[in-house]
Amino acid sequence: MNSLNLFRRTLTTSIGGISRSSSSSSSPVSLIREFCPRRHLKAVPSNVKVDSSFGSAFGARTSSSWASVSSRSSAPSINRRILPVAIIGKRTMTSSDKPKIVFVLGAPGAGKGTQCEKIVETFGFTHLSAGDLLREERKREGSEYGALIEDNIKNGRIVPVEITCALLENAMIKTKEATGNDKFLIDGFPRNEDNLQGWNRKMADKVQLLFVLFFECSEDQCVQRCLKRGESSGRSDDNLESLKKRFNTYINDTMPIIEHYRKQDLVKPIDAAPAPDDVFEAVKAAFQGSY
Repeated sequence: MNSLNLFRRTLTTSIGGISRSSSSSSSPVSLIREFCPRRHLKAVPSNVKVDSSFGSAFGARTSSSWASVSSRSSAPSINRRILPVAIIGKRTMTSSDKPKIVFVLGAPGAGKGTQCEKIVETFGFTHLSAGDLLREERKREGSEYGALIEDNIKNGRIVPVEITCALLENAMIKTKEATGNDKFLIDGFPRNEDNLQGWNRKMADKVQLLFVLFFECSEDQCVQRCLKRGESSGRSDDNLESLKKRFNTYINDTMPIIEHYRKQDLVKPIDAAPAPDDVFEAVKAAFQGSY
């Protein structure tokens, strides 16, 4: 038996014996360091997850990574070989590490933007409007998606989910890096089944969805609000023709998404018909104790 195999056998047997006789507080990492002094092995990172059943550290149950041994050491001949360290993957993000998300949904003109401004001021969330991000991308010089976004928005259609998810993720990353804030309102998304499936594929595991804030308002009232807003907003979709298409999209595509989340007990409905300050009283009640 060569020196490497002898070392492996001795190390595995010894650690297995110590694991059985020592206290439960002895960690696999400390055992590795006890039997492999620092001059022989590079330090095991503190954020590395090590198989707690170290007796099988060199067996098929672990996903082994490799740590190189310093060639400058004066240790025996084994010190210039490669020693396996039982590592089963990088650090996993916990729910407390993930950005906290509230989806904000409702018909065009239901007052989502107005209420989001109040939520930002009161609860410290960052407001990300899917529509605003798309409009900014449409205007950005050199954007390869500008024409596609413009055509979809103008005709009341929903922009491909890959574009929207990429813009949302980029905005969250930039905000967290710049401010440290990890609480986000995502306004106007997901708006259809394709949005939902795309979000689940690309983003669901990266965030913590708190709930869905759903603003309910009649079509007539929403249309009047949008037309009034269109007098000064300059938005190409704040006209009667576009609004009819947007409402059809909302009824046919977005309402099923709201029902999907309602079945999961994640929807918090808000009556959006009253004046903004009155609506916000209901919004505050929805947020209190929810994050």
